Amino acid sequence: MNEPGHYKSAMGATRAQVRETHTAVLFFMEDHVYKVKKRVDLGFLDYTSSTARRTACEREIDLNRRFAPDVYLGLGELRTPGEEEPEPLVVMRRMPDDLRLAHLVGTGAPVGDALRVVARQLAAWHAVAPRGPDIEEQGTRDALTSRWESSFAQVDTMTAEGLESDAPAEIERLVREYLAGREPLFDMRIEQGRVVDGHGDLLADDIFCFDDGPRILDCLEFDDHLRYVDGLDDAAFLAMDLELLGAPESAAFFLARYGEYSGDPAPPSLWHHYVAYRAFVRAKVSMIQARQGAPGARAAAQRFIAMTLRHLRTSAVGLTLVGGLPGTGKSTLSGALADRLGAVLLSSDRLRKELAGLPVEQAAAAAYGQGLYTPRWTARTYAALLDRAAALLARGESVVLDATWTDPAQREAARRTAESASAALTALHCHVPKDVAADRLRTRAPGASDADIGVADAMSSREPPWSGAVPVDTSGPLGSAVAQALEAVRPWGPDQAKVFRRPYMQPD
Repeated sequence: MNEPGHYKSAMGATRAQVRETHTAVLFFMEDHVYKVKKRVDLGFLDYTSSTARRTACEREIDLNRRFAPDVYLGLGELRTPGEEEPEPLVVMRRMPDDLRLAHLVGTGAPVGDALRVVARQLAAWHAVAPRGPDIEEQGTRDALTSRWESSFAQVDTMTAEGLESDAPAEIERLVREYLAGREPLFDMRIEQGRVVDGHGDLLADDIFCFDDGPRILDCLEFDDHLRYVDGLDDAAFLAMDLELLGAPESAAFFLARYGEYSGDPAPPSLWHHYVAYRAFVRAKVSMIQARQGAPGARAAAQRFIAMTLRHLRTSAVGLTLVGGLPGTGKSTLSGALADRLGAVLLSSDRLRKELAGLPVEQAAAAAYGQGLYTPRWTARTYAALLDRAAALLARGESVVLDATWTDPAQREAARRTAESASAALTALHCHVPKDVAADRLRTRAPGASDADIGVADAMSSREPPWSGAVPVDTSGPLGSAVAQALEAVRPWGPDQAKVFRRPYMQPD
């Protein structure tokens, strides 16, 4: 750690300043900062008594020394004539403003190395952080639901002027749909030891990038339960803040490094959900600040609401059926679509051979309805396909199912699977002119599918209408078909996960 003189020399001659948050006032004088708690009762915290403020100051010092022990000097007191009790305050070393991560991001300075070290430091703390039943309880699906619902209630009590009238309603719907079907995911996170006593309020404005390592300040101290979080939730706060600062690539890079250092294979939907949660909490805080007259707070709330909605839409777990007759390009489209969505791809052709104990590339050609393609084998294949999809959906993975889907009973079974998992169901029906399909079947290389032109003709004569499916013309370029499919799967607009994909798959 740096010696105190390092900070002083780094600061030089500086002007005194005063800054205000919704819970505290900070006085910057020479090379020290004095932080005084406001005498406020905001519902989720109550600092109206001197005892409560003193306890909060002591707790803040103890907790923040876990991340920056040489910054938090101790408890001070401010004595005012006529006051019986001195006012407690937190005494800190003053950090150079030009080393704030937020400042560096804002000026376009390279921050990759700094973010890498912050990710490593955060993951290292999470590896040794306290755990236990009380902490794990806050990582359950029900605990997260309670926190969301509490924030919904607090926002509803405020006027929230200037917000789009339909945004909060859509946010509540998307949150409840995601949480309804994901209890196994949160149970798995607890079993993996991912729920820890973390930082709880990781902001770029409170991280200072020194040559010998970052100083991470201002963790959440007023409610332990809000600091007991999934480690990914902790990291998502900084990702949210970096995105707000106009650096989504840096946000993705940071999550990638955190995923690498923590060895966390979380599904993309979960960290999108956590980014959304953090953005909504910030929206709530901005609304409180707007009530207190803070300039720009209402506009900030708007931005946070938009970010919340964007990530909730991207986090929505979906089951996409890609069907069609042999030769229509459904498997090609399925693979490309799964890649764009960051979804898991399951193929009936591959699963059928797996169940039969055959290599995927081994031919098992048979006449229509014979061999591995009897009604019994087909029913078994589709049942296994949907069972695997259900397990993946419950763990937060979106799934693309590549199969013909010619049987209405199988389509209905897929609908029930999606409904049980609170997953959005989209059905895509691939089609091409018959001569195009026939030409593809004649010239395609050996693979998982055994269907030939004779099988395709037999299936075509028996295929019932699929009124609930979106038709996709796959006769042209693959990009065109993928665009049609994405429009059906993500109807709110362009792909919003171009940067935010699976974090541990992001390149350096």
